[in-house]
Amino acid sequence: MADYTTPPSDQLAAATLNDDVSASTVKKHQFSDRVLIRSIVSRPDGGAGLAGQRVRVGGWVKTGREQGKGSFAFLEVNDGSCPANLQVIVDAAVADLAQLVQTGTSVSVEGMLKNPPEGTKQKVELRVEKVIDVGTVDPAKYPIPKTKLTLEFLRDRIHFRPRTNTISAVARIRNALAFATHTFFQEHGFLYVHTPIVTTSDCEGAGEMFQVTTLINEAERVEKELIKNPPPSEADIEAANLVAEEKAETVKKLKSDKADKAVIKASVAELNKARENVAKLVERSKLKPGIPQKDGKIDYGQDFFGRQAFLTVSGQLQVETYACAVSNVYTFGPTFRAENSHTSRHLAEFWMVEPEIAFADLKDDMNCAEAYVKFMCHWLLDKCLDDMEFMAKNYDKTCIDRLRMVASTPFERISYTEAVELLLVAVKEGKKFENAVEWGIDLASEHERYLTEVKFQKPVIVYNYPKGIKAFYMRVNDDLKTVAAMDVLVPKVGELIGGSQREERIDIIKDRILEMGLPLEPYEWYLDLRRFGTVKHCGFGLGFERMILFATGIDNIRDVIPFPRYPGRADL
Repeated sequence: MADYTTPPSDQLAAATLNDDVSASTVKKHQFSDRVLIRSIVSRPDGGAGLAGQRVRVGGWVKTGREQGKGSFAFLEVNDGSCPANLQVIVDAAVADLAQLVQTGTSVSVEGMLKNPPEGTKQKVELRVEKVIDVGTVDPAKYPIPKTKLTLEFLRDRIHFRPRTNTISAVARIRNALAFATHTFFQEHGFLYVHTPIVTTSDCEGAGEMFQVTTLINEAERVEKELIKNPPPSEADIEAANLVAEEKAETVKKLKSDKADKAVIKASVAELNKARENVAKLVERSKLKPGIPQKDGKIDYGQDFFGRQAFLTVSGQLQVETYACAVSNVYTFGPTFRAENSHTSRHLAEFWMVEPEIAFADLKDDMNCAEAYVKFMCHWLLDKCLDDMEFMAKNYDKTCIDRLRMVASTPFERISYTEAVELLLVAVKEGKKFENAVEWGIDLASEHERYLTEVKFQKPVIVYNYPKGIKAFYMRVNDDLKTVAAMDVLVPKVGELIGGSQREERIDIIKDRILEMGLPLEPYEWYLDLRRFGTVKHCGFGLGFERMILFATGIDNIRDVIPFPRYPGRADL
């Protein structure tokens, strides 16, 4: 029998799931007076070996039905710890069945685990002896019925969509990939660095950035203030000045008459008050409605940061400062693009994993990227197979095979020039692409997927891209036409990772900045890394949501991030 008075220290020692089917005791959650459903149904024996245990569980009813002419009810309860439900049986003598069977109802119940009759798919079920709590649902109003729902439908009910099987599975897969990310880099000696979300640098030079400003709010505040309390006129200020002058004369006279010190002190206080009033009136007279201007342009000197600021498009430039001091680092956080795109592959806010390796070149970069992707695939197969089986059943029957293939297959490596030649051969053989193929283009998703899904049928790393289509910070190759850049392409999504060896030569990177039409001044700090103790280094960025798309087979990126932001939508 489970002991609900077990000291926390004992709970901690038994917090992990015991996979030994002979274990006779199921342990409750360390920080909650309940047992996770996963620790019951995800055992190798499906929980059968726990029969006879008294447990308390909590969760939400997926389906419920009254049986035996209302004498008892079956509930399928899920608490989010795993995809599987626990079958719960409640007698009418224990609780009001009508309020328990509605989909979405939350329940906390206590009872005995028992083996169900032979021939049923469940290995164990809970016979309820006590209902502790119930969060009722009005089925006429609950927006997430038990019928099959589309992912588009769920995007309009974003605060409830984690209660669905799909989104809760995505959440667990996303969590596993985040854990795998930190595990991989920590085990390989990388330091986790938090780079800023607010930045004054444009990493990509594309200009599609969200601006961070208080000027608009301040202008609205001033406008309301001026309507409520109009600014003083010149006459008001002149009158206040006369009062201050009179007070000054009074103080002067009192001092010359050698008046009492207390009287002089009081008069000086009145003078100071009058002068403060003048200063306030002068300051208020300068208030004008609208955004502050200087020389015909917006005066960002009056903005919160004293200059233009934006939401970051990448943490790369900032994390390089640490790579050039402590060697191997990575950042993992949200990035933002103000791109008015409505495709299934774009978000306005998304997460990036960006490692940076000192004393390393492009080959090292490719080796790290390949190892990282393989590690994540292995991790999902080892730690999240039940959720991946759900995805294979409901969304993409090939997703598990794809993970296994990527985890075990060496990635193909070809130059950009070789990739274009292969695409041109495909065109000559009758393959039709919507985007024309020629040397110098940025490979489109259809080109990338052809290489990975048709030509090589495995991940492909394309390297040495044309200089003209890549960012200023990528190292120029000896041919002066290409840069030491690489993209990791995978089946299903195309580009998963983009990276490069960084340009460490100051003269060349200055020329590249100017070639891109960017000003040098905002990048002076970045150039300092090349002026003082410059070092060969490289890195890459992995779009985290794209990795989840690749793993799950889900089609739209809006369904693999908890709170999607895209043009016209920023719910919650």
